[in-house]
Amino acid sequence: MGSLADELGKKIKNKKASVGIIGMGYVGIPLGLEFARNGFTVTGFDKDRDRVKNINTGKQVMKHIPASAMKEFVNKNKGSSTNKFSKIRDMDCLIICVPTPLDEHEQPDMSYVKDASKKIGKNLKKGQLVVLESTTYPGTTREVVKPILEESKLEAGKDFFLAYSPEREDPGNKKFSVSEIPKVMGGFTDTCLQLTSDLYKNIVSETVEVSSLETAEATKLMENIFRAVNIAMVNELKLVLDRMGVNIWEVIDAAKTKPFGFMPFYPGPGMGGHCIPVDPFYLSWKAKEYNTEAKFIELAGEINRKMTENIAHRIGRALNDAKKSIKDSKILIIGVAYKKDIDDVRESPALRIMDLLEHKGAVINYHDSYVENVNSLKSLDLTQSNVEKQDAIVITTDHTNIDYQLLGRHAQLIIDTRNVMATVKNPKARVIRA
Repeated sequence: MGSLADELGKKIKNKKASVGIIGMGYVGIPLGLEFARNGFTVTGFDKDRDRVKNINTGKQVMKHIPASAMKEFVNKNKGSSTNKFSKIRDMDCLIICVPTPLDEHEQPDMSYVKDASKKIGKNLKKGQLVVLESTTYPGTTREVVKPILEESKLEAGKDFFLAYSPEREDPGNKKFSVSEIPKVMGGFTDTCLQLTSDLYKNIVSETVEVSSLETAEATKLMENIFRAVNIAMVNELKLVLDRMGVNIWEVIDAAKTKPFGFMPFYPGPGMGGHCIPVDPFYLSWKAKEYNTEAKFIELAGEINRKMTENIAHRIGRALNDAKKSIKDSKILIIGVAYKKDIDDVRESPALRIMDLLEHKGAVINYHDSYVENVNSLKSLDLTQSNVEKQDAIVITTDHTNIDYQLLGRHAQLIIDTRNVMATVKNPKARVIRA
């Protein structure tokens, strides 16, 4: 093992190690760009032929990642993408960045992780390093990935190296890029951990080495569950304070002036994305295996999910106050991405709200310059004429490129779930905080 580790360690140190990214999505692409910028030869593996083609021609595949970065990846840095997974055997380091959603029974869907592991296992060779980055429950790397890889007859920690290092990507966050976020990691063995740390030190400011694979896996869950629980708390407070006639946004602004003991979280129409709405259920599912429960965490997940239903009801009440019914009302949804200034619609609360309103007979359109098509609809141009035609405008995602002044001047009714209309002075529209 020493000679294999020494050989790989030298390649990593000299930046001669080839890096393969399995899954070129919201995590894989930024990671691949960062390795390429720092002198590594990077190959992205993806089943989507169109995405592979777009990456290899330097096209922009995500709106929060500029086309210039993609062109630099394939031209200057000699990065590439492929759907030929047999090329895995040509890599020195392999990083798995595939989705880990919930299935229809709200249980962890490990199909993407298993599929990626099988593709690696079929092409695994001695001396390779395999790192799982996908968010998952404690035990996944050891109990799911390792056995699949060892079907190759190679042994983890002896013939190849295995680690877990959770992705901490925040799409659209201009303050914290991949290189500026400390990287947590745990290894199957000390040697596995050391090689993983040596690899990531080339692209991040700090590596955080923990004692086990499970500790690293639990760290990512804790980070996201922390947010989920606090968002659930502030969402519930919003509902309670709204009944009392108290503005939750003003309360938060006042509370955050305390220089210690308080961290601001903000309410919204529900939670979206690939992590925060999912992770509480991952941990509660795994907890049952140990004859225990995570009731508090499960409750937070339920509260956040029910916010979409609450917003739909609030829209109905606002229309009713205007002597209109949801049925046949024209409603324009502003923003369908799960967070502002990105094109990711995974688990977006806006889509669930649209479904609820359509079920009640509303005529739905949406505007989102980041998302051209969704649910057989095309993004509607945000013009004075289109705004004036609507019975209600619902702001679900607070993109910075939206003309909120236009909405304030020409809309009849605005249901604002993000408090962005507070910045518009003297709007003519009737504005409802929801």
